Amino acid sequence: MGIATVLAAAVMALPLTVQVPPGTTARPVLSAAEAAPFTAANYLGFSGTYAAPVADPWRPRPIRTPHRPDLVVGGHGFATVQDAVDAAYRTGGGKRLWIAVRPGTYTGTVFIPAGAPPLTIYGAGRAEAVRLEFTIDATVTPAQWAAQVNPDGRYAEGDPAWPMYQSCATKTTATAGLCATVVWAQSPDLQLKNLTVTNTLLDTVDRGTHQALALRTDADRTQLEGLRLISRQDTLMTNADDVLRIARVSVRDTYVEGDTDFVFGRAAAVFTNCTFRLVSSRKPSGGVIFAPNTAPSYPYGFLVTRSRIVADDGYAAAPTGRLGRAWDQGAGTTGYLPGVTANGQLVIRDSLLGAGFDTAAPWAPAATTARPFSASIEEGRDLNDVHHNRLWEHANHGPSAS
Repeated sequence: MGIATVLAAAVMALPLTVQVPPGTTARPVLSAAEAAPFTAANYLGFSGTYAAPVADPWRPRPIRTPHRPDLVVGGHGFATVQDAVDAAYRTGGGKRLWIAVRPGTYTGTVFIPAGAPPLTIYGAGRAEAVRLEFTIDATVTPAQWAAQVNPDGRYAEGDPAWPMYQSCATKTTATAGLCATVVWAQSPDLQLKNLTVTNTLLDTVDRGTHQALALRTDADRTQLEGLRLISRQDTLMTNADDVLRIARVSVRDTYVEGDTDFVFGRAAAVFTNCTFRLVSSRKPSGGVIFAPNTAPSYPYGFLVTRSRIVADDGYAAAPTGRLGRAWDQGAGTTGYLPGVTANGQLVIRDSLLGAGFDTAAPWAPAATTARPFSASIEEGRDLNDVHHNRLWEHANHGPSAS
């Protein structure tokens, strides 16, 4: 039995707690009327630019995994997932291709470039048995990153993923930053299912800032289902690579583990029936789960629904965990600029909040600027007021719900 299943069974017996709107300035709660627009249909219902969204309903269905995939990794198939992705890219066309990954451990990065046909990459077995792993720390230089990621020449000039590799290897920044990811996807209409993706840096470093992504997605209409995503800081980035355009992500039945901002990004993302687990093995206090950096003019960032938000025993003994914080991306030198700086948007609703979280102040000051959390509890409040945070709760239950 997987850890997500065990956690789900354990928390089902916990008593319900009623969350009463409007809450407090430190812990705002939405009324039923206020929560009404925050549905999967709205978060996934628009494409185009943030400045001029276009109604474009996307209703992702469960990911199908055929008995006869187009490409196979493992056994007598491709040796690496990257090899299969490259082959699919070269096939081209607009028809979906399925890549089955046989049980085993596949060490190394996987880059899925824009321009690939719609891909479904899935584990041919339980997610726990199909493991994509690599150890990479964002604090290394771009040159060190290149040496670690490409020692065997898996990325070479002319390969489909070469531009992605080069964009990181030739960076002029001091560190590799968000290039430090195991799986990185820039291709729209991507589907990933039944895989474990682990950045195995884990607890080998100190408690400082060590971004170590497991999965980064940059494109529209990305589906993640039945995954296990494991790291410590910045485990899952649901991103919109074009800062002007909406990217939508649907995440279902997925387990995500970490200790700092480990679900973050600019995308309009819906998390359904997921488990988020805050761990204390590297940082024993003050850990943060969500860190959206939503465009300030756009009302839909992250929606977490019918999910489980839990912490390990270390946090249960000393409840200092935080549900999330805004990521004021790009405002390190200017400070938060209302209407200009990203203003993370998140609604957690109809979900289980386990023990281990700070119930009086579950939202931390913003990343990058340390902007104090501030929420309005005034009647008729504007839920998109750029002078306040946009981190909300509705109808949650469990030990940390009140």
